[in-house]
Amino acid sequence: MTATSGLGAFGTVQSASPQLLRSVFRRHAAGVAVITARGETGPVGFTATSLASVSAEPPLLSFGIGTGSSSWPAIAATDHVGVHILGEHQEDLAATFARSGADRFGAPTAWREGPEGVPVLDGVLAWLVCRVVTRVPAGDHRIVLAEVVLGDPAGVGRPLLYHQGRFGALRD
Repeated sequence: MTATSGLGAFGTVQSASPQLLRSVFRRHAAGVAVITARGETGPVGFTATSLASVSAEPPLLSFGIGTGSSSWPAIAATDHVGVHILGEHQEDLAATFARSGADRFGAPTAWREGPEGVPVLDGVLAWLVCRVVTRVPAGDHRIVLAEVVLGDPAGVGRPLLYHQGRFGALRD
């Protein structure tokens, strides 16, 4: 029996491929975060929708990063990262950190050096400084597992979402 035998009633069944994975995950709404780190030549950062809570005891989270990303060398070498949960008012900030070649930390990005030298973005819903525990190879990405050191959950607003290739907001 093949993987598609007897599945005609289900619609367009496709074999595993990068395109299938992308098509399915475009339908999955995800919160938007920016991950930052101190690099050898200055701060680095990127937009991530792969952020996940892993454990409460100890407090652990994970995120994915492509090894071809301009931020990867700094993330590969650093001991600490910043994790920022973006609000629906920060679509432009998310787009800046997602754009290749952008001056991510230039104006109008508001940020400061935080604990452990981690760049901390201003005006976010919440931020954390985390100690990198490990980096797990996963295809053309690495899954970074990090332990929360400290943070601030007190930002105001509603979360920014990513769905169908666009940034958006929750609807009531």
